[in-house]
Amino acid sequence: MGQTGIDQALWAFGRGTGIIALILLTVSVALGVAARSGRAVLLPRAGLAEFHRGAALTAAVLVVIHVSSLLIDPYAQLRLLDVLVPFAGQRRAIWLGLGTVAVDLLVAITVTALLRHRLGPNVFRMVHYAAYALWPIAFAHALGTGTDAGRPWMLLIAAACLLTVIAAVIWRLGREFDVYHRIPERSFR
Repeated sequence: MGQTGIDQALWAFGRGTGIIALILLTVSVALGVAARSGRAVLLPRAGLAEFHRGAALTAAVLVVIHVSSLLIDPYAQLRLLDVLVPFAGQRRAIWLGLGTVAVDLLVAITVTALLRHRLGPNVFRMVHYAAYALWPIAFAHALGTGTDAGRPWMLLIAAACLLTVIAAVIWRLGREFDVYHRIPERSFR
């Protein structure tokens, strides 16, 4: 049975939101590293931090739309079980399972980011380091399950994302990277 126009639109929408979410996760990782450095890189540190949060939250919303559209798309045949239980998928179980793990990590990171003032900086930072695991898992999911993975335009996007994250991580791990520490306010009695 062929796809209807609505089915084709859902399939394209699901794929497109996934690709854009990967791009925004890449931007978020790079901006997060830059903001943590305390240096002004194109924007002041506070601007970098805001841009990082905006990119991350927009990526999270796009992931929700990505998953939701594929759940209702009859061609994708994505089941709620596939979204909730990693590696339970009937098709491309490993690659789909990586997507499920990425969603789980994204939820944990997003919730702790939204509750960071209630959880405290140590809990927030510990969970937030999961972003370094989230990104390669989401990247592998995109290349392993994405139907556009072999197309030149997608390979170009994937290469740009990969190089961006590698550069950010190399900078983050380098000796010249200075971690920004907020100067505690002194209390005067």
